[in-house]
Order: sequence, then structure tokens, then C-alpha cells
Amino acid sequence: MNERRGASERTERDGNLREDRSWGIGNGQGPENPAGASDSRQAAGGAWASDLQAVKGHIHRKLLERLNLSNLDRLDRDAVVETIRGLVRELLAAESIPLNVEERDRLIMQVLDEIFGLGPLQPLMEDPTVADILVNTADQIYVERNGRLERTDVRFQDDRHLLQVIDRIVSSVGRRIDDTSPMVDARLPDGSRVNAIIPPLAIDGPHVSIRKFNDDGLSAEDLVRMGSLSEPMLRLLEGVVKARLNVLISGGTGAGKTTLLNVLSGFIPATDRVVTVEDSAELRLRQPHVVRLETRMANVEGAGAIPQRLLVVNALRMRPDRIVVGEVRSAEAIDMLQAMNTGHEGSLTTLHANSPRDALSRLETMVAMAELNLPERAVRAQITNAIDIIIQIARLSDGTRRVKQITEIVGMERDVITMQDIFTFEQTGIDEDGRVIGRLRPTGIRPRCMDRLKAFGFEMSADAFT
Repeated sequence: MNERRGASERTERDGNLREDRSWGIGNGQGPENPAGASDSRQAAGGAWASDLQAVKGHIHRKLLERLNLSNLDRLDRDAVVETIRGLVRELLAAESIPLNVEERDRLIMQVLDEIFGLGPLQPLMEDPTVADILVNTADQIYVERNGRLERTDVRFQDDRHLLQVIDRIVSSVGRRIDDTSPMVDARLPDGSRVNAIIPPLAIDGPHVSIRKFNDDGLSAEDLVRMGSLSEPMLRLLEGVVKARLNVLISGGTGAGKTTLLNVLSGFIPATDRVVTVEDSAELRLRQPHVVRLETRMANVEGAGAIPQRLLVVNALRMRPDRIVVGEVRSAEAIDMLQAMNTGHEGSLTTLHANSPRDALSRLETMVAMAELNLPERAVRAQITNAIDIIIQIARLSDGTRRVKQITEIVGMERDVITMQDIFTFEQTGIDEDGRVIGRLRPTGIRPRCMDRLKAFGFEMSADAFT
């Protein structure tokens, strides 16, 4: 009796999965179409047999045509895998195509990625060496490894296939992408950031950019070992954070600003209450007393947006010891500066700029976005009183990331903010392998903040700056 019931359940399960409902990928001919079956058998005997990749694509499409995806959520993954294995064996036998065990398992994994993952992108998402995935078109996909871009052999079948993966990403977070809303930002369950843009805004087809989130972030020791900064530089930054100085991290896209911010946040005492404000949550603070806030995009009606500025203002009402703004972009700059000037010392933030001087200019521009009509001198006085240290970080031509400058703001001379470099990276050339040659060195200037560091029980030898 039990055996008959088990056989009946398997038959029902296989029937649910194999009911012929196309997923919209493939040639549109179902398995019961005699002409399609005849054509496929002829292809298997000819071109398919000479091109293994084409064989896999052909079998892949046939599998997707025969799977009833509407019933998959009723079954667990093991049942789906078992049924797909049976379908693969049937199709390979029907097409007279020999595949070894490894190739068959790879084919099964590709189908599972289409059902449960991000399709062709899933292996790249699982590759720990990949930091960014950049889909330019359905057949042109790049990744960033070790700071350098390289093209992959990963392909989507067509634009429609790529659009289905994009739709799966955005629908999982309650968003939509179509002609009326052709651009979207989203975050995957693992924390990775996704930006997608489709026609008519994207001329050549849908585009996707994925910034992967690494839960095992780099430590301070890792940055020193990799040469991103030196031991004396790290020692100074540790003292700066513990002495509650306000820090601004400046750099370009992909330079490592968020990584450095995560490292510096590790020096915040566990007794401090920290409130983080981010456009897209990436920070992973290890302290026990952390409140994380994230902006909200407008809904399909264009209402309900919560920008960073409102979150910064709200954070001031939450009794924070420190405020960490993931990246200052707009009018929230004025509220952040006021917070730094009104008792929330030791705050951290980042912004996009090419140098410390450019960072100050950008801050002035963002303050102007608040439309408060403040005099230029008053804005610069706010910046001078609020920011203590600027850390300039950059990604060099060989893909390595370096802290290029640690700069201290020392005051104002008339209407000009005065600064002094404490540490710099000096590039001397490029070797025959394209690697940047240079050194991290002190400028010989002793920081003015050393007295404050000493007051907080943090001392450094004068040799560190000579």
C-alpha cells in the first residue's frame, strides 16, 4: 500500500513539473510538436553533435519548455532536482546526445540557477573573487577581479532572458521595472546592490550592474598587509576615531571608501550608541549598540520617498553618540555638518571626490543644495569646525587601492580653508607587469590633533611622522 502511494505521489509530482507550459525562453515548440521533435533529432545528429555548447543550450531550452514553473513552489529543492535529473536523462536519450556525468550535472545546475537563482549570473555571484558584475548587453558581461575588469564567457540567450532575470530581482524587493519605470535600484538578500536600466533609456538593450557584498569584510590588518596603508597611518586613524574626531573619507567609485569606513568603525568603542544613515545599506558595524537607517525610494505613484536628509534629521532625535552617514550626496550635508558641530563628535562619512580640496568644494556645493542662502564664508566656517581629518583613497591603474593622503584641516586664512598633509602616497613609476611602484610616507608634519589624542590616552611616537 505504501509503495503504491509513493509511486502515485511521484507520478503526480512529475506530472505537475512536466506539464507543458513554456517559460517564454526557447523556440516556442513544445515537446508534443512532431515537427519540433523531428527537427531537434536531426539537429542532434548534425550540428548539435559537433558543438557541445549548442547541445547544452538546446537541452536547456527543452527543459524549460517542459517544466511547469507554477508548481515548483509546492515542492522542495530535492524533489525538483530529482525530477530535473529524470527529465535530462529522457531528453538526452530522445535526442541521442551523449553527455558524461560532469556535463549532465552542470546542465542540471544551470537549470536550477534559472529557477532559483539569477540564471547565468548565479555562478558569478557565488565566485568570491568577483567584486562587481557588469552586464552591458545579453552577450557582453564583465566582472571585476582584483581591481581589474575582465570579460567573461557568460551569456544570456537574448534580451528577453536578461529582462526575466532583472524582473525576478526587482520583484523580490517589491519593485517593478517596465516602460513606465525603466530604471531601478535594488538590494539582493545577501546585501549586494543592483542597478538595472532597460530600453528606452538603454539604447543597446537592458543593462545590469551588481556590486557584491562581502560579509567577510577586510580587517585593518588586511589593509596593511595589502599595502593600502602603512602601520603608522593605521595607528593614527585608530587614535583619530577613539579621540572622537570627525572623519571624511573621499574617493572615486570603487576606490574602497565603504570598506575603509567599515574598518574605521571597528575602532568605535562598544559603549557608544551609533546611528547609521545610508542610501543602500552596506555598512556592517560590529558594535552591539547600532541603529541602522536606510532611505526609501518613491512608489509607483511617485510618493512616499524618504531621502537621506530626513533620516539625518531624525537620527539627531535618537540620542546618538556618533552618526555614520554611508555617503553624503546632497542637501543632507548641511544637517550632517551641524550634527558634527553640536555635540555628535566622532562622526564618519564618505563622498565622491578626487582630492581633499575637491572634497571641500563638493561639500560647499551640497550645502548650497539646501537653499538656505548661507554666505560662502559661513559655509566654510561650518566645514572647518566640523571636519577634522580627510582621508583620500584611490584605485590605481593596476587595480590596487591605496590611501593617497591623510589630511588635517587646521583652520581658515581669510576665506580659504587651510589643510596640511600628514601622510601621502608617492608614486614613482610602473613596472614591466603594469604594477604601480610607490611608497606610503609621512610628510614630516606633526598633526595638531596629537594633543587631543594624548588627552584620550592615545600616544604615538614622533618617529612615526618623520
